[in-house]
Amino acid sequence: MKKLLAIVLAACLLWGGTALAEESRVFVDSVGREVELPAEITKIAVSGPLAQIVVFALAPEMLVGIANAWDPSAEAYLPTEYYNLPLLGQLYGGQGELNLETLLATGAQVVVDVGEPKGSIVEDLDALQEQVGIPFVHISAYTKSMGETYRALGELLGKQEEAEALASYCEDVYARAEAIAASVEKVNLLYITGTEGLHVIAKDSYHSEVIDLLSNNLAVLEDPSSKGTGNAVDMEQILRWNPDYILFAPDSIYATVGEDPNWQTVTAIENGDYYEVPLGPYNWMGFPPSVQRLLGMMWMAKLLYPQAAGYDLYEEVAQYFRLFYHCDLTQEQYGALVANSIGK
Repeated sequence: MKKLLAIVLAACLLWGGTALAEESRVFVDSVGREVELPAEITKIAVSGPLAQIVVFALAPEMLVGIANAWDPSAEAYLPTEYYNLPLLGQLYGGQGELNLETLLATGAQVVVDVGEPKGSIVEDLDALQEQVGIPFVHISAYTKSMGETYRALGELLGKQEEAEALASYCEDVYARAEAIAASVEKVNLLYITGTEGLHVIAKDSYHSEVIDLLSNNLAVLEDPSSKGTGNAVDMEQILRWNPDYILFAPDSIYATVGEDPNWQTVTAIENGDYYEVPLGPYNWMGFPPSVQRLLGMMWMAKLLYPQAAGYDLYEEVAQYFRLFYHCDLTQEQYGALVANSIGK
């Protein structure tokens, strides 16, 4: 019955779109698919939380639904009208599937998928597009190439000028971080996740872009995980790596390691060089690995190399919040965000 309803709704939407739209255009997405789209797009859906963060910065007024509910911490920053948008689910990531009936009911003219292209991306999007009758577009996104991501989105949505402002910002932040990384001796570091502190973000994984750029990531493993939770390891392995610095994910064991005998022999813990990654509205270092990693980049560079990173971190973070979250970040809010995350 649900499948039949979806087919009927899709047919109605297709018929209505054909009757109302006199013009269309072809957009070539990041994986080479030629997708026919309405000439003017005003209603968009997103395929997952990564896309949600990226698209929100450029075109929040076009969103007809969200992939996941906003983190509760977002209430302090994001305009309230975005909290009541329909939940659509997500295409990838193990958090359930797209709710096709809800998607169809939103009137979305296109579904935007942003991120690292999966091996089956072409087949996946073609199949969904045929099933529901709504165009699906993939825009690849990596931290280093986020400028091109925004330019592609600007072309897709007819917001080239706004997209160029975001693209230039992303490229400037990345170039500055590259310059800092090239000017310093990188510290030996681990990024640790999980409630037991026994997962690491491995070098050369999709989630380690910022970590690898700004540090000597000691987590060299044969099979880097593609999941944001990272690779499982044991305490013996962490002791062998013996990092000089540790970054703990917000959901990890930052608060207790200083009193734990097993951790006290690790150089980073012994010297007090361990920190909790800021969270708000999302983890600044990823999870999802979206454009907010630029925040993590600025924070990490300032934390590890304060002499080389000669900027005011509050001013930089406040500028990011204005551009990407459309809000003014107060000094008090900033202080709460970095309470466990700045040099001791």
